Parts: sequence; structure tokens; C-alpha cells
Amino acid sequence: MAKKTAKKATKKTKPAPKKAAKKVVKKVAKKAAKKSAPKAIKKAAKTAPKKTAKKAAATPERFLAVNPYLTFNGNCEEAFEFYKSVFGGNFSTVSRFKSMPPSENMQPLTEADGNKLMHISLQISKETALMGSDILEGYGFKFVEGNNFSISLTGRNEKEGERLFNGLSNGGKVTMPMTKTFWGSYFGMFTDKFGIQWMVSC
Repeated sequence: MAKKTAKKATKKTKPAPKKAAKKVVKKVAKKAAKKSAPKAIKKAAKTAPKKTAKKAAATPERFLAVNPYLTFNGNCEEAFEFYKSVFGGNFSTVSRFKSMPPSENMQPLTEADGNKLMHISLQISKETALMGSDILEGYGFKFVEGNNFSISLTGRNEKEGERLFNGLSNGGKVTMPMTKTFWGSYFGMFTDKFGIQWMVSC
């Protein structure tokens, strides 16, 4: 009997298998890690997403795009075909002066002026477009080489467009007040007090 009892006791006191031992160690380590984690870290983890959301909500909406706008003395189409050969991309817009609706305030266009580009846009990337047009000097615009570019701002809405236009044109010279156009935009042009030409569209 004594021998049988001793054998049973020996079986009960055999060391636990390695896998079971590893599980026990992992559980103990996890509990220890939870207890030792600083409260500040836990708090930061909980509040971080809220702070990020608040910061994003506080960031004001800006205009959608800032693009260079080039003007030419009748050779805009030639210039943009050249730019396309270098940059690649596609023309997202091509419109000519002859597509303008007739107006009492404007003289009839000659055939040559009617075929000039009123607006062209070369999409270079998702965010960037190169824009341009010809200038009709007989309609109040003057071509000056070296000064034949503007910065074009595309706004999210009319309110944002007004804010940008009024702010940047302050102290400068307004060429065209913000107004509804036949192509569907709310549009205006000005030269700021530093001599930089701007266009605002929304």
C-alpha cells in the first residue's frame, strides 16, 4: 500500500509540461504589465482621438486650388501644345472667344479674335493645372511680356471667394469685381498692392 501511495504522489508532483508553463508565465506578465502601466499613458490613449478630432474641426476650410494663369498675345494654343508635350496630361477645358454670348458692351469679334483661346486648362496632376488665355487688346486688356501671368484661386463657395477677393485686393486695384459669369462661375480679378495679379473663381 505504501509503495502504491508513493507512486500516486510522485505522479501528482510531476513538473507541468513546458507549454502549460509558458501560458502561466504569459498570463502573469500581462497582469504585471497592466498594473505597472502609468495612468498618464492610459489617459493619453483615451483622449488622443478626441483632441485630433477637435483640432480637425477647428481648422478652417481653405480654397480648393492655387494655380498659375498665363496670358498670351494670340499664341496661347501654340504655347499650351508645347507645355503638353513636356508635362503630358490632358486639356480639361478648351474654349474660344467666339463661344461668348453677344453683348451690347462689346464690339463684334473678328474671325481671327474669335478663334483665339478664351480659356484653356492643362491638368498636370490631381492637384495642379496650368491655365491660360489669349488677350484681346482691343477690349481693354494690354499684353505686357514678363508680366503676363496671374495666380488663380478656386474657392469652395461664394462666401469664401468674397473673403479671399476682398482681403487680397485691399489696397490694390480691382480689374473686375466678383460677379456671376456666363460660364457659370462667380469670378473676379485684381492686382494687389504689391503688383501681383490674381483671379478668384468659385
